[in-house]
Amino acid sequence: MTDDRSAGPSGLVVVDKPAGWTSHDVVARMRRLLGTRKVGHGGTLDPMATGVLIVACGKATRLLTYIAAHDKAYEATIRLGQSTITDDAEGEVLETLDATAVSDAAIAAAIADLTGDILQRPSSVSAIKVDGKRSYARVRAGEDVELASRPVTISRFEILAARRSGGLIDIDVVVDVTSGTYVRALARDLGAALGVGGHLTSLRRTRVGDITLASAASLDDLEREGALTRLIPLADAAAATLPVLAIDTKAAAALGYGQRIAATGVGPAVAMFEGEAIAIVIRADGEAKPSVVFQTANSTQTEPSP
Repeated sequence: MTDDRSAGPSGLVVVDKPAGWTSHDVVARMRRLLGTRKVGHGGTLDPMATGVLIVACGKATRLLTYIAAHDKAYEATIRLGQSTITDDAEGEVLETLDATAVSDAAIAAAIADLTGDILQRPSSVSAIKVDGKRSYARVRAGEDVELASRPVTISRFEILAARRSGGLIDIDVVVDVTSGTYVRALARDLGAALGVGGHLTSLRRTRVGDITLASAASLDDLEREGALTRLIPLADAAAATLPVLAIDTKAAAALGYGQRIAATGVGPAVAMFEGEAIAIVIRADGEAKPSVVFQTANSTQTEPSP
């Protein structure tokens, strides 16, 4: 198998995104710190949000589609009694209502109704495209946009603390959600269910799949220590992202040529040979076909027979 070191580093870096930065800002900084242009991230965080932002470089950018699909966990603060145009603290306040009469029991009941498999309407200022244009761009242009609801799963939605002041209620929560869930939409819908409006005042992503804040480094630390010192190598990154399919020499060579191999099971997996990520395969009907090849067969190998 070839080892294309000239292409630059390949792997993941888990960044603890600071508030006020866009995910694109982080990618731009990481391009400089990693010394390569081939850098992307595995799931946007709004500028207000902090926490786990998985950045990939080199061949590992091919993992980003799978990383973005993982479940995620957040810690957040929801303010009840006030709604905003963006459903978070960055937007203009639309309405303020007295939430004094909202009981703890009512809040708990409304949260229970928003837990499990639900239909959620994304915030109109999301990055979802409507007829080829970002929804948030349409809203900023003065359009009235209401996106279609879609199924999401909220497997955990728990209150950690609550504070009441000036007719408003701030509740600290922890949520575990499927990919595509908008926590600020949860804040909006919780406030709507209670009849007082709501929005998100803080958001911190604590987990993407099995990758947590324990693996994250701040941009300042990455600047000081060198981002490459925190790089998760391609093989480890792939194994942390997808199930592993252990293969032998013959199968590794076949995948290197883009050929199918015999394999049971369903769903995507990373084919590994002697600790090296060879390819991402899609398995079906007793075979696995490569959808991404990390290591191509070199010119000195004899091509395996089909």
